[in-house]
Amino acid sequence: MEPVPETLQALAALGRYDDDRLGAELAETARRVHDLAPDVLGFSLGLVAQGVTLTYVATAQEVALLDAVQYLDGGPCVEAAADARVVEVDHAEMLDEGRWQLFAQVGAAEGIRSTLSLPVLDGDTVIGGVNLYGRLPDTFEGRAHDLAELFGAWAPGAIANADLGFTTRLEAAKAPARLEQMHTIDLAVGILVAARGVSPDQAETNLEEAAARAGIEMVTLAQAVIREHLGDHAAGHGGSGPVE
Repeated sequence: MEPVPETLQALAALGRYDDDRLGAELAETARRVHDLAPDVLGFSLGLVAQGVTLTYVATAQEVALLDAVQYLDGGPCVEAAADARVVEVDHAEMLDEGRWQLFAQVGAAEGIRSTLSLPVLDGDTVIGGVNLYGRLPDTFEGRAHDLAELFGAWAPGAIANADLGFTTRLEAAKAPARLEQMHTIDLAVGILVAARGVSPDQAETNLEEAAARAGIEMVTLAQAVIREHLGDHAAGHGGSGPVE
């Protein structure tokens, strides 16, 4: 597994301050994760205090997109961190149950079949969360304990050493190219306004922060919101779309 471009940039920024330990440790952790669960598609490490997510993937960037969807509309990693417990889910079951609807629909579209979410604790305090995505429904079956031990033993020290700023990620997302993408973003904002009853400013802030935390472009998350909204209507579900 390799880091997505945004994670490479974050690790390079740390390297400029002679702190390349996190990158080396993440690379070794990615190797061990793959050894434990060969069908893993990727994993992400969310840092609570810094509000930043570092992502390693075996395929494309769909893992980072799913992280962003969770930050926007809820999901197992958010619940794992909030409740300080391990959450393992089958995406087919989520689709049937209507649980975390946007997350389940995007995951199914991207070929994700299972998710394992782990809180990272320092004593009794949740300092981070790990999300692992699998290509098969049983990718993590019988492996949750070993994976929890792997991240539980490594992550607290690594997170304490990670001096990454959320605000810099937000600023980096405001590139000139965004002007060309505003129509897509505005459409997604409109969907969130109608579905949630929030103001346009709040809906745009939610999109921006969720994308920045996951390390993807805001327009990528906006496209996912639009795609699932249109898919819901095309399927004849009615209602206001996948975002509740």
